[in-house]
Amino acid sequence: MEKPDDRVASVLRFAAELVAWVATPWALSTCSWLLAVLSVVVLIGLPTVFSTPGDKRQVIIPVSGAVTILLVLLQLAAATVSAWVVWPVYAAVLVSLLVSVTLLTERHRWRWLLSRGRHTG
Repeated sequence: MEKPDDRVASVLRFAAELVAWVATPWALSTCSWLLAVLSVVVLIGLPTVFSTPGDKRQVIIPVSGAVTILLVLLQLAAATVSAWVVWPVYAAVLVSLLVSVTLLTERHRWRWLLSRGRHTG
C-alpha cells in the first residue's frame, strides 16, 4: 500500500497540534507550572522521539503505526479539551471544528499506518 498524499491533512494536523501546544499548558498553568511544562514536553517531545518509519524523514525511535495514531489522538484531545477550558466558546467551537475536520482527513494516513504492506511511495 502506497503512502497517501496527506498535505492537507498535515496542515490541519499541525494547526491542531499548535493549539494543543498553546492551550494545554495555559489550562494546566492554573493548577501547576510544573504540569504546564510537562505537558509541553509530552505533546512536543513524544511525537518527535517516537515515529513510524516511512511517515517521517527522520525516525529516532521507530514505533508501530498504532502508536503514531495514538499520539495524534492525544494531541487532538488535548487541543479540544484545553480550548474549552481556557478560551471563549467561539474559539473552542472553532478548535472543535478543526479537530473534527482533521480526524476526517487523517483517515487515509491512518489506514496506511495500520497496513501490513506499507510502502513510502
